[in-house]
Amino acid sequence: MNDLYGFDAFAPAEIASRIRTSGEAKAKLALVPLVMLGVLAGAFIGFGTMLFVIVRADASLGFAASRLVAGVVFSLGLLMVVVAGAELFTGNNLLVLAWAEGRVSAAQVVRNWVIVCIANLAGAVGLAVLVYLSGHTAMGDGIIGRSVTGIALAKQQLPWYEAFVRGMLCNVLVCMAVWMAMAGRSVADKAVAVVFPVTAFVAAGFEHGIANMYLLPLAMLVQSGADPGAAGGTAVTLSGMASNLLFVTAGNLVGGSVLVGLTYQLIYGGKALLPRTA
Repeated sequence: MNDLYGFDAFAPAEIASRIRTSGEAKAKLALVPLVMLGVLAGAFIGFGTMLFVIVRADASLGFAASRLVAGVVFSLGLLMVVVAGAELFTGNNLLVLAWAEGRVSAAQVVRNWVIVCIANLAGAVGLAVLVYLSGHTAMGDGIIGRSVTGIALAKQQLPWYEAFVRGMLCNVLVCMAVWMAMAGRSVADKAVAVVFPVTAFVAAGFEHGIANMYLLPLAMLVQSGADPGAAGGTAVTLSGMASNLLFVTAGNLVGGSVLVGLTYQLIYGGKALLPRTA
């Protein structure tokens, strides 16, 4: 079937099969490794977000250049998840393929999503605390801290429907990155597959719930301490963070599970579409 597509990669129907198999394993993973891998994924996305902020803090870059470069460096987070191995809520929305094929129950899928989302939050917040304690936000005479709070405030002030739609569009691209990475046979293949969709969602200003789990708590730490980067005026609040995460995460779920997962299940569902062996 690869000959049909003309490249040395898994064909789309094969990708669907691999994601079903992976989804079945993920849904049945024991609690302790699932939590630990979820914590790692939250931290990995946090590292990508940290680089994103550094780029956005550079006022010398033009509008388009700033967003594109920020997207490229943010890709580090998903690349670490895909290559090093971790459990990320947004990518795990593709478990719906295994559920639709009857390989796992709805309860197993929901269990995975809930545990992974909470673990992602723990990893992202934990990294935010460590980054704050490291003095990172004071870099550049506090420009990092000011950038963190400015970006976080903009996210907090999004109307709920914009947060939802931006979350939905974000995870369409994230899940497409995961989908295409599953086609690759090498780390280089996976890197190319991940970078472009992730750069697109970051440059477009779409919303990733796990990235916000790092950024918003870090902004709260910057504003509550004596950090030189602390900004005055309107503050990032716990209720504002909760509201943003609620609608962004709901959008992520719809974009990843419905617009990507179930769409590809309708196209490539069923064993009849897989390559036959003699």
